[in-house]
Amino acid sequence: MLAIERRNEILSKLQEERKVVVSDLSQQYNVTEETIRRDLEKLENEGLAKKTYGGAVLNESFNTDLPYTVRKKANVESKQKIAEAIAAMIEDGDHLILDASSTALFIAKRMKDKKNITVITNSVEILLELSDRNGWKILSTGGRLKEGGLALVGYQAERMVSTFHVDYAIFSCKGMDLERGLTDANESDAQIKKMIVKAANKTILAVDHSKFDRISFTQVCELSEIDMVVTDKEPDESWKQTFLSAGIELVCPE
Repeated sequence: MLAIERRNEILSKLQEERKVVVSDLSQQYNVTEETIRRDLEKLENEGLAKKTYGGAVLNESFNTDLPYTVRKKANVESKQKIAEAIAAMIEDGDHLILDASSTALFIAKRMKDKKNITVITNSVEILLELSDRNGWKILSTGGRLKEGGLALVGYQAERMVSTFHVDYAIFSCKGMDLERGLTDANESDAQIKKMIVKAANKTILAVDHSKFDRISFTQVCELSEIDMVVTDKEPDESWKQTFLSAGIELVCPE
């Protein structure tokens, strides 16, 4: 196993269990404890973990942009519920934009039974996932490949999105706050999501319950700019009242 594969697996374990122990990882991967300590040191230097005596804990800062391979393994059951709810709204012949979030990938997988769909996306993985769809029109935004992720970002991607208007724009974010609106950990991701929000008749935010009452690094948009929120668990009363006042439809499969 390559060192980067091992570190990604350790990070996935941190996502699930919130902590890891050096001696346990050493036995699991059949490497020395010093090798595991170096792995944990690298994860700490990248802002993804915090070393502790004998192990490490997850860095739960919402300003940290986790690798895509790790994000798509987190909260899988929640993302599947959200994907099923959104896929049920999509009809044959619809045009939509999907962002490069891991939640959007689950949505793309769930709606593959539809016909004559047009999808615009800056996600490399969604492009690959939908490459076998006969009768679909799949459009890539182009742009620069984001370091550490399977997303296309930058001026070319933003410009391409701005030239289209679709039925649905479906995207996710890192955090939601009643005052600060929708935020993300990476400026290049936030910038293209701003363009995605402007490009549709109906804007759907797909977020699991962990994103509520969180603020990340940079703003994507105000709450008033979205039309619908699809989440896995019912939020508290303050959020429901905010959505009601703003005319935002709340969909919760639970």
